[in-house]
Parts: sequence; structure tokens; C-alpha cells
Amino acid sequence: MTENEAAREHAQPEERTLDAGALKALAHPLRVRILDLLAERGPQTASSLAALIGESSGVTSYHLRALAARDLIHEVAGRGTARERWWERPRGRMSFSGPNDTMTPSGRAAAQIVEDEFFRNRHQRLMDHLHRPQAEVPQEWRDAAHHMTTMLDMTAPQLQELARQIDELVEAAVLRYRDQTGPDVRRVTIRADLFDLPDGRPQGAAEHRTTETEELS
Repeated sequence: MTENEAAREHAQPEERTLDAGALKALAHPLRVRILDLLAERGPQTASSLAALIGESSGVTSYHLRALAARDLIHEVAGRGTARERWWERPRGRMSFSGPNDTMTPSGRAAAQIVEDEFFRNRHQRLMDHLHRPQAEVPQEWRDAAHHMTTMLDMTAPQLQELARQIDELVEAAVLRYRDQTGPDVRRVTIRADLFDLPDGRPQGAAEHRTTETEELS
């Protein structure tokens, strides 16, 4: 293990905001999928990723090298051989700006691809979960799953404050349960979408609205 690898292994997870170069490197559907799979399933090889994605190991190896060139992934220290390399996603949050008018045309196109693929994969995970046969899911995990949609009337600062509170709650769970192992432990996904809804109704209509909550659990 090199000094840089040792330092990286013991470094505290940080939040990384992807710059334009990293976004362009990630702007391919298979690369977004590979990054998601590494987060979901842990370290993988080009061959194991190829089996999961349905591509050849040559294709996944090419995309892995492109991701590694921008430090979006790195090799697992002390694991693998010259013929079989293991790759992992760095710890910590990875965030990026969605397409906006301040970007160059190429930067905006890259950000759009990454954003589209991120949310497409996210939605597909949810659909896969909802369509799993109940016989494949233990009762305790069926009971633990929870889906909720709530409609509220809020100001932008109030929504920002709610987002901050959710972030703090999730971060506390990350610090408490990170690297937990055991026979009853499974990888879970935690999702939150907070955004305003287009509303063409007149202001006076607000007093007639109700708070609506939909739950699926």
C-alpha cells in the first residue's frame, strides 16, 4: 500500500462537488450505472459489473478507467491481481449541479445526462422494489419499508430548513450505522425529494387547500 493509499483509507469521508471535468467524464449512462452499483453493492471487478449490467468486461473495463481518471472511483488497496482489479466508490457524498444557464453548452449537456440517468436509475430501483414478489422479502423487511408523499404550503426558507433537518437526521444515521455488519443487516436506500409544485391557482385558493399525505408501507 502506498502512502497516498494509506492516507486515503484513513481519511474522513467528505462531500465532493463534481466539477465540469468530472461531470463530462461521468456523462454516459453506463458510467452513472457503474457508480450507482459500486455504491449499492460495494467493490466490484470489470467482470462482475459486466454480469450485472449485461455488457462485456471489455466495455466495463473501459468505463472504469475513464471514471478512475477523474478520481470518481479508485482501486481497492491490497485486493485483486494484475488480471483482476477491484474498484470502489470513494466514501462520502458526491454532489453536482444540475444543468443551468451559467454552464457552457457542453457542460450543460453533460450535467443533463448525469441528472437524467441518476433519477432514471433511482426510479428504477423503486420500481424493482415495488414489483418484487412478497415471497422474496422477509416480513420484517416488508414492515420496515415506508413510502410517503405529503403536500404542504411552505415558503422557500421553510423548505430549506426542512431539508436541513432531514440532512442532519440522515447524517446521524450514516455515522451510527456506517460499516455495520451482521446476519440481519441489509443495504438500504434512503430517499427524499423536496421541491415546489407549479401552481396556477389564485392566491385566495390557498385557504381552501388541505394538507394531503399519502403513505405506502
